[in-house]
Amino acid sequence: MNYPAEYRSELLRALESIDLAKVAQAIEWFREARREGKTIFVCGNGGSAATASHFVCDMVKGASFNRPERFRIQALTDSLPTITAYANDLSYEVVFVEQLKNFAQPGDLVVAISGSGNSPNVLRAVEYANSIGCRTLALTGRDGGRLGELAQLNLHVPVMHMGRIEDAHLVICHMIAYHFMDAEKP
Repeated sequence: MNYPAEYRSELLRALESIDLAKVAQAIEWFREARREGKTIFVCGNGGSAATASHFVCDMVKGASFNRPERFRIQALTDSLPTITAYANDLSYEVVFVEQLKNFAQPGDLVVAISGSGNSPNVLRAVEYANSIGCRTLALTGRDGGRLGELAQLNLHVPVMHMGRIEDAHLVICHMIAYHFMDAEKP
């Protein structure tokens, strides 16, 4: 088998591991957050930061445009000046939690994306979110890491390959976003 075929085969296996009942629960959490005017915060590093930004774009535009109810959602990954100021002056571990301290309220939803489940800055954000009464949703890979244990709902892709974990995380984000775009037409 050539590499592209092998990659596709392994990716399909990773996608089959997605717990659709948990994705449905996540969709319900997003629906409740929208209905109650709660804010949704999304964070991650590297490829997961790109997924966070992509997901927020889909929710802000595609799942909200021209609709009577709109999502209040932001990617904590998108303020480069804020992130670099905290990283430079304090520590990279605080780049997400310090933003949450400014904006998060009890009942908000924090979505943390980490392939390893062990990114210190993501863990600190979820610990803080839990401590103030936010809902916490994780997208993890490998064994789920500490993040899988900390989050109230863990959408876990139990494979070792980071590329396929990231692929599956984007598919999960599309399942959520396109539910509101396709299944709930205005």
